[in-house]
Amino acid sequence: MEPGSHLRYRRVLLKLSGEALMGDREFGLSRETLAGLSEEVAQTHELGVQIALVVGGGNFFRGAAATVEGMDRVTADQMGMLATMINALALQDALEKQGVDTRVLSALDMRQVAESFIRRRALRHLEKGRVVILAAGTGNPYFTTDTAAALRAMEVKAEVLLKATKVDGVYTADPVKDPSAERLDRVGYLEVLERGLKVMDATAISLCMDNRLPIIVFNVRQPGNIRRIVLGEDVGSVVSE
Repeated sequence: MEPGSHLRYRRVLLKLSGEALMGDREFGLSRETLAGLSEEVAQTHELGVQIALVVGGGNFFRGAAATVEGMDRVTADQMGMLATMINALALQDALEKQGVDTRVLSALDMRQVAESFIRRRALRHLEKGRVVILAAGTGNPYFTTDTAAALRAMEVKAEVLLKATKVDGVYTADPVKDPSAERLDRVGYLEVLERGLKVMDATAISLCMDNRLPIIVFNVRQPGNIRRIVLGEDVGSVVSE
């Protein structure tokens, strides 16, 4: 058996929200959550999976909320991009403590702390077995980190986009607020858009639909889920054609 032949996915893009790094806190970073996530990524990486990460910044700053309060949208979004860099560096530190070779690539030029994102450079790092953390969104305002995740997944030729959430899949409504909400094991891109299901924003879904990139929505708080997905187990909900 060839190395990695037991894997369903050999190259993945994992989208983490900033809130996923807070644990039970209301703001900032949880050391325990960072350690747990990095350990799971490290275990998945050891299987031979090439992993790219896109992380949000909502645990420090949310550009959309600041815009509502009167801040200039472009300025607010740029501040949000900088918040993602804080999370990216924290993830890099946590992964390196697990012995994982890691690179942070930024859509904004900040040479003192990260490499600038160049697609071929990102691909080369993945091929060399490094976990690549893609920070600062797309580098442009008006685009969410969900859209950045979809874009980067296409650019690095990921086989699947793994959308980490705090619920175990896609529901017809918010299961926390509506106990009658139905979980959908499989759902089409168009259905997500037409029904306004809370998976990713419309731009991200459309990008994935146009390029036939499947999305798996899963509960990141359940230990071992990332590993189970790449090994082919049915975890979470699949968004596809």
